[in-house]
Amino acid sequence: MTQQIEGPASRGASGLDPAEWIEAAARERPERPFLESLDGRRLSYAELREQSGRYAAALARRGVRQGDRVLAQVEKSVDGLLLYAGCLRLGAVLVPINTANTAHEVDYFLRDSEPCLAVVRPADRELLETTARSAGVREIDTLGTHGEGSLNALARECAEIAPERSGGGAALAAIVYTSGTTGRSKGAMLTRGNLSSNAAALADAWRFSPDDVLLHTLPLFHIHGLFAALNTVLISGASVLLLPKFDAALTLEHLARATVYMGVPTHYTRMLQHPALSRDGAARMRLFISGSAPLLAETQREFERRTGHAILERYGMTETLIITSNPYVGVRKPGTVGPPLEGVSVRVADAGAGGAIEVRGPNVFAGYWRAPEKTRAEFTPDGWFKTGDLGRIDSDRYVHIVGRAKDLVISGGYNIYPKEVETELDALPGVIESAVFGVPHPDLGEGVTAVVVLHAGASIAEAQIIGSLRERLARYKVPRRVLVVVELPRNTMGKVQKNLLRASHATLYAGDAASKGSGSS
Repeated sequence: MTQQIEGPASRGASGLDPAEWIEAAARERPERPFLESLDGRRLSYAELREQSGRYAAALARRGVRQGDRVLAQVEKSVDGLLLYAGCLRLGAVLVPINTANTAHEVDYFLRDSEPCLAVVRPADRELLETTARSAGVREIDTLGTHGEGSLNALARECAEIAPERSGGGAALAAIVYTSGTTGRSKGAMLTRGNLSSNAAALADAWRFSPDDVLLHTLPLFHIHGLFAALNTVLISGASVLLLPKFDAALTLEHLARATVYMGVPTHYTRMLQHPALSRDGAARMRLFISGSAPLLAETQREFERRTGHAILERYGMTETLIITSNPYVGVRKPGTVGPPLEGVSVRVADAGAGGAIEVRGPNVFAGYWRAPEKTRAEFTPDGWFKTGDLGRIDSDRYVHIVGRAKDLVISGGYNIYPKEVETELDALPGVIESAVFGVPHPDLGEGVTAVVVLHAGASIAEAQIIGSLRERLARYKVPRRVLVVVELPRNTMGKVQKNLLRASHATLYAGDAASKGSGSS
C-alpha cells in the first residue's frame, strides 16, 4: 500500500524571482531595517539593494556572467550575505562550501563545479591559490568578516548595476554539495524557481511579515541558514539580527530583540542547559523553529515548559529544500514533522511501520551537477524524488520520520528501524540522547548497537539498559551492546554521523561465537 498526501494548492505567491525580492522591498519600504550585526553594522532595504548591486558589479568586473559558478568558502558575515545577494542579482550560481572543509576537499569542489571565480577567506588565499589554479579557476578573490579582502574592496569601488534578467525559474541559483556520507559529495542543482516557491510557502506557513526580526545563528553554507532563513526574510520584507555563530548565552541575550528563531536540535538542548532560558526572556518571541536533524520529544516538552513556546519542527533536505512543517496554528506534534507545504506532495511507498518517503513539487531540485546517471537513480519512473528517508503518515496527515534507508538495520533477517529503538532509549532515566546503528555480526549479518549520552552524574549499567529495553521492545530489536559516550559525532548542522559510529565500531562483534538465535543475548 502507498500513502500519498498533498500540501495546499499553490496560490501563485512564488511568482517573484529571488532578485526581485530585494527590488520590491527596497521600493516599498526603503528605510526599513533589513539587517543588523553584532559589530554594529546596519543595512536598510535600500542599502541592501545598493550594496548587493555593487557586489554584482564586482562579480561582473571579474568576468562572472549569468549562469557562471561562484564558489565561496568564507566565514559568516554581512559581506558574505551580500555576496549571495549579488549572485542573485547577476544571475550567477553560488556554490557555498562548508568552512570546515579542508584544502583537499575544496580541491574536489573546485574541479567538479568549475567555477569562474573562487572566493576564500583572506588567510586561505596562499593555501588555496595553487589548488584553484590547477583546477582551472580563472579568478581568486578574498572576503573577510570586517570589510577586509579583495572582493570587499572591489565592491566598494564599483557602482551599483541593474539586475540581470534571471533566465526564468529553471535557471540555476545555487549548487549545494551534499554531505557525502556514502562517497563523493554530489552537487545538488537548485533553481531560482526552487528558491522562490519554497520561500513563498514558508513565509505563508510561518506567518512571516515585515514586523518580524529573525535571530540568525546558523551558518550560511547550508540550505537551512542560507535559504530557509534568509530567503523567507527577504520575500516577506522582514529583518535579520545576524550573530556570527550559535552561542547559547549570546543567543538568549538577544532573544528579546527578535520574534523568530531558527535552529537545530543541538541549539535547543544547549539553551535548555543555560539558566537564562525563561518565559520572560522569550516573551517577545512568536516562533521557534527546528530542523536539519530530528528533535527529541523530550526536548520539545521541556522547552515548552521553560518558555511557554512549542517548538515548530519541519523537515527538509538539500535536494528538496523544506518539504513539510508542523502547523503555525494547530497541534505541533512532538516527534513529527507535520503535513506538506503548499504545492508539495509526499508519498510513502510500501507504507507500514516505515516505508520509503518520496517527494514531488516545485521545491525539488533539478538534479545532480554533471551526474545524469546519479540523478536518474534518485527519481522514480513517474518522477518522484526518493529522499532516502523512511517514514509513515498518520491519520492527521502528519509525516513521521523513522530513519534513513541506509541506517536500516537488518539483523537475523529482521528489519529494525533505529528511530524506534532510540525513542525507547531516550525515555530511560538518565539518558540524554542515543544513536542506534548496525555493524557486521558473524551470525546475524548486522548486530543492533547503541551508544548513549548520559546526564552528568548518571550511572547506568549496560545490562540494566538492555533489561529495560527487553520489557518494551521485541527481542530482535534490542541492541546487543549499549556503549556510553561523552557525545554523539555530529556534522555542522547537528546531524548525527552514524557512518562514523559504524566505522569506529566495525569490529565490535568480530569475536562473537555464532549463535542460532536473533536479538540480544
